[in-house]
Amino acid sequence: MVNRDQVAGIAKQVKGTLKQAAGKATGSRRMQVEGVSERIAGKVRKAYGDVKDKVRKAL
Repeated sequence: MVNRDQVAGIAKQVKGTLKQAAGKATGSRRMQVEGVSERIAGKVRKAYGDVKDKVRKAL
């Protein structure tokens, strides 16, 4: 079962990837960095959701 944190994390990863690609296409270093940071934040949130899901299944 997928929870909200997992979905939000994946969405943020996708948004970050798109922002990073747009930054590369336009030559905007700032947008690239923002994209990378959003991808990392998305991975962290998804990992939190994964742990939350495992704990829920264990109980």
